[in-house]
Amino acid sequence: MTCALTTTGPRTMTAPRTATVRRVRPEDAARMRALRLEMLADSPLAFLETVAEAAARPHAAYAARIAAVAHGTETAQFVADPGGRLVGHAGGSASPGEPGLTVIHAVYVTPSWRGSGLLGALLDEVAAWSRACGRPELMLEVVVGNDRAYRAYQRLGFVDTGVRVPHPRIPTLRELQMRRPA
Repeated sequence: MTCALTTTGPRTMTAPRTATVRRVRPEDAARMRALRLEMLADSPLAFLETVAEAAARPHAAYAARIAAVAHGTETAQFVADPGGRLVGHAGGSASPGEPGLTVIHAVYVTPSWRGSGLLGALLDEVAAWSRACGRPELMLEVVVGNDRAYRAYQRLGFVDTGVRVPHPRIPTLRELQMRRPA
């Protein structure tokens, strides 16, 4: 699968099936909620809340969150939209302690789309946004032992920094930090 990249707008995946990778919009709130619940059910160690916590949040809270990240330079979320249910997500936030750094978070690709190139397209959008905001470096954290994600990020140019940090919710787990230019 190849990506047809543009310099001024969303990137579109081209292959037997297509998905546009773009920044979330306020009208995505219901579909983003559905994707968030899928993310948490599929990969519970990768995210900072449980399915139950997310399911308990009212729709208005999702709508407010999506509206808040649809614009601006501090936090952004990007989705893969094939024209129905959303199939991928990646977020980025400015690092408060490191002005030139965007921290990537909440990266997810629906299982049937994994290996399609969608992960790279999502991270390319985060990187483009980061550069436009004056932050030339990206950082993400991966649970130690999640070799599939680790290898995927390596293929996309991320390098293990050697830094290990405690998992924010499960003290027995560690996360490793990876970085690359935006």
